[in-house]
Amino acid sequence: MIVQSPGLRPDAAPLRMSIDQSDPDRPLIRVGGELAYATSAPLRVELDRLLATAPQALVLDFADLDFIDSTGLAVIVHGWRVGQQVDTTLLLRAVPGFLATILEITGVAGLLGRRLPATPRAVAGPGHAQAAAG
Repeated sequence: MIVQSPGLRPDAAPLRMSIDQSDPDRPLIRVGGELAYATSAPLRVELDRLLATAPQALVLDFADLDFIDSTGLAVIVHGWRVGQQVDTTLLLRAVPGFLATILEITGVAGLLGRRLPATPRAVAGPGHAQAAAG
C-alpha cells in the first residue's frame, strides 16, 4: 500500500506499508518512506485493526523508513499503548540509526521496553480520596 497525501514536499517519499499476517500471533507491518503528519493515518488504522485481534506481538519493520516526524512517533506510542491494553507486545525491527536516536532522545525507547502500570483506582476515605495501585 502506498499513501500519498497533498502537502508533501516535492521530494518526499510517500508512506509505504505492507502487512504480513502469515503468523496470526505475530503480524508484521513493514513501513517505508515517510511516516509523518500527512501520511501516518493509514498506519494508525492498521495498528488499531491488528491490535483488535490481540496477537501475542505486533512487529513494525522500519528497514525502509526514510523520515519520521512527531506525528509518526506518536503513532508508534499509540500502538504501544493500545498493545498494553490488549496484552500485545509491540516490537520494532530493523530500526534505522536516525529513528533509534529519536527513540532514545524522546524516551520512547525506554517506554517500549516497559509495561503500562496498573490503572489506579480511587479509594474513598473520610473526607478525601486517594489513588491506590490496583
